[in-house]
Amino acid sequence: MSKPIFLVTGGCGYIGSHIVLALRDASYGVVVVDDLSTGCREAIDSSVPFVRGDIRDEGVLRGLFGAYSVRGVVHAAAVASVPESVAEPQRCQSINVAGTKSLLEAMRACDVGMLIFSSTSGVYDEGARPPFDEGTALGPLNPYAQTKVDGEQLIESYGVQGLSYAILRYFNVGGADPQLRAGDRKRSATTLIKSALECALGKRSGLAIFGTDFATKDGTGIRDYVHVWDIARAHVLALEHLLAGGRSDIFNLGVGRGFSVREVIKVVKEVTGVDFAVREEGRRQGDPPCIYGDVSKARQVLGYRAAYPRLESIVRDSWRWEQFINGLGGAD
Repeated sequence: MSKPIFLVTGGCGYIGSHIVLALRDASYGVVVVDDLSTGCREAIDSSVPFVRGDIRDEGVLRGLFGAYSVRGVVHAAAVASVPESVAEPQRCQSINVAGTKSLLEAMRACDVGMLIFSSTSGVYDEGARPPFDEGTALGPLNPYAQTKVDGEQLIESYGVQGLSYAILRYFNVGGADPQLRAGDRKRSATTLIKSALECALGKRSGLAIFGTDFATKDGTGIRDYVHVWDIARAHVLALEHLLAGGRSDIFNLGVGRGFSVREVIKVVKEVTGVDFAVREEGRRQGDPPCIYGDVSKARQVLGYRAAYPRLESIVRDSWRWEQFINGLGGAD
């Protein structure tokens, strides 16, 4: 008997394309919808059924559900950039919240009763003491994180009506598929690791450390970095949990420890062999000193284990991908 088919929204994006690979590796059927505003069609194999469409268009979604007998949805489509959400909060609200509502309505109309939702550790109150577990108080600091809170609440309200769901709160995602079938294709870096690697490639003249006076071991901010392949595999675990009749819930996805900005830069320099310039600047508004997660619930309920918990593994796969995508090798 063939395994069920799942729709991945935003499946041409960084994380979405890895989710598509993980589902296909586990022999599930996959259909992708993406408006390609930030994703790339080349991010997924040409054999994957794909529709260019907006998640706010219920007609497109209903058509997909009917045409492919979709069993459930992995909802990874979103405006995911914090700066973009600050610059265009109404657009962020429209896509991330109204889009989620359209998806939920289309699912209800077509009797599609299973959803995995991409959320963020940014929903947590920065004043809380780490490690953050799923019961930590919420306190989103930017429009992006607020839309994720709003999306979670929408999903929970549909859960009362019978929707089966898993909400996955990612910490800082890095790395690339170890087989280099997918990676971060964004044109401009928005993360520390990618920015540092661009310095190593000579695409940037130097890297800024924003804040060196935090109450941390070396004065710089600490974050929980998790490999994108571990994130992708966790979606398969979450789907299988729901398919087996597991209870709807919220799960943190991270490694359960933090790395400082200086530690990340040190590892990038070691992995690449490039000693690029680093400058120190003042703190950015809203940057908390220390964020890392408690992932014990995902471990106990889903069987989640980070296969690549070392920062070196995340950076090395990111570096191999950057070399590969820039035509500099990287396959070894």
